[in-house]
Formats: sequence, structure tokens, C-alpha cells
Amino acid sequence: MKKDPFRLSPYEVQWLLVVGFAAVGYAVYLRYMAVEMSAVALACDAGSQTMLCKSRLVATYLFKNSVFGIAAIVIALLNLLRPSIVLITGAVIAAGLGIVLYNIALSGIAIGLLILGFARPAPATA
Repeated sequence: MKKDPFRLSPYEVQWLLVVGFAAVGYAVYLRYMAVEMSAVALACDAGSQTMLCKSRLVATYLFKNSVFGIAAIVIALLNLLRPSIVLITGAVIAAGLGIVLYNIALSGIAIGLLILGFARPAPATA
């Protein structure tokens, strides 16, 4: 029984583009409007209970513990073993958040593993 290699359909590629841009866009918003903006940092440290402060608190906890990068590597390794659109989507989200939110090294390795997941032998010609 011959197994066909994993290939993305055009709709899946469009889905990954939308999800990737959304993840990176949210990460840029979170980094520059919540984490690095001093007025927001002072307000949150003073005890403000807004949704932006809670998002800032969660994001800083996650990137200080390298959760984005580790999650991206684990999902990319799983995708390398058994590729699927669900794993690629999760890895793109985690790597996109990690690249922008200070987990650059681990997320870069995960992106390399995602690219390696698409490396497959050329189809045999008859």
C-alpha cells in the first residue's frame, strides 16, 4: 500500500496565512501596546484590573518561562513525525507569538523544523 506524501491544499495555505498574520499581529499589539509601553506598565503595576493588564500579566509569565518557544518546538516535532494541518496551525501560532514575544531562539528552531517537515523526496517518474 503506497502512502501519498503530505501536501497542503490552497485553502489550507490560505488558512495558515490568516492564522499566522493574526498571531503575529496580536503579538505585536501585545508587545508594543502592553508590555513595552511605560504608561500601561505603571497603571498595571499600580493595580489596574483591565483586560489589557491581565493579558500583559499572562504574556509576561509565558515568555519569561519560554512557553511559546517550547510549545512551538514540541508541536513542530510532532508535525515532523506525523504532519497534519492542525499541528502546523498550532506550531505557526506558537512560533509567531514566540518570535515577537522574546522567545526568538526556540521559535526559530521550531520554524526550521516546520520547514523541514515539508522536505520529502520527489515523486518517482515512470
